[in-house]
Amino acid sequence: MSRVVEAFAEVYTKFKLHFYREVFGTFSNREATLTTVETFCMEVIYSMGRPTVNEFAAFIQISPQNAAYKINSLIKKGYVRKIRSKRDKREYYLAVTQKYIDYYNISNSYLYKVLHRLEDRLNDQEQQFLQKILEILSWELMPEVPEYRHLGPEEEEIGI
Repeated sequence: MSRVVEAFAEVYTKFKLHFYREVFGTFSNREATLTTVETFCMEVIYSMGRPTVNEFAAFIQISPQNAAYKINSLIKKGYVRKIRSKRDKREYYLAVTQKYIDYYNISNSYLYKVLHRLEDRLNDQEQQFLQKILEILSWELMPEVPEYRHLGPEEEEIGI
């Protein structure tokens, strides 16, 4: 394994470990309401930026019925809500709630903290080079993970 691969894997592992420690640490302050599978489902829904039920099901490669079951559980727990499409009344978009955003920020806040430290450490040229590397990784070297729309609050207000 190359030094670059080892270094990236180490950073990725540290982000995961920090997230897990923070999640388990919050269990003493509140009930653990999301199962592991539900946590992964929420990560997918959030990362896809308001997918339809069918888009979500297709992405995680499960039946629409199985997806609907998982989504209904997440709705009952208050982590997801459905937004009916104004164009096609049979279609619903999945939107995460503030309850999930608060949960998500456990890991996201640490990511931003580390990235701000990195920005402070790098000069402008190094930052541009890092940005280029990250864009190449995302846009060119990860074709297995398609880009999804990331809808802002204005689309939610008009009902998509």
